[in-house]
Amino acid sequence: MSEITIKTFGMVAEITGSAELALSGIQDTAQLLEALYRQYPALQGLKFAVAVNRKIIHHNIRIEPGSEIALLPPFSGG
Repeated sequence: MSEITIKTFGMVAEITGSAELALSGIQDTAQLLEALYRQYPALQGLKFAVAVNRKIIHHNIRIEPGSEIALLPPFSGG
């Protein structure tokens, strides 16, 4: 099974204690969130976006090997 690297930012990084995480056995974004919530229960109460290859994901998609994954806290701007 291949390992994926997840970059974390803001409050997500504070909760996980790291700016980068590695998980294996993850095939889609639903599995990713399930694994993250299991390992870091405090994430369940935090709003954050999942980006795959620099695109924010709003539904479950397959994660291909080598994909760039980022967990982004809410941000404001104009």
